[in-house]
Amino acid sequence: MSLRPTATIARLGILAAGGALAALTITGPAVAADGANNDHPRIYKGRITAKSGLLLRTAPTRGSQVIRSEPYGKVVSIFCKTTGDHVSGNNRWYLLTDGTWAWGAAHYIANIGPAPRWC
Repeated sequence: MSLRPTATIARLGILAAGGALAALTITGPAVAADGANNDHPRIYKGRITAKSGLLLRTAPTRGSQVIRSEPYGKVVSIFCKTTGDHVSGNNRWYLLTDGTWAWGAAHYIANIGPAPRWC
């Protein structure tokens, strides 16, 4: 049994405050009082439109290794976009940030809100 319970409680409070601060910093771009964007990464959203689900890959190419798949209709977080292999005439790929980072063909992801920034 510890003789200093206040030290343990103080450490837990610091960890909780740090976690809350980290959660605030990844939700969107920081905007200063004057309206200037401080270039923090913004998380964009999209919905999977592939009826049989979407295979997510290690690179923005059709031949790269499949990491996982996402089901039809799932809302995913998009970090940025780049060009890669053409999928049904569309060469854009999105880097998704849900769990492991993985690439998905933009042809099968409908943007919710603005299109993602370039990587």
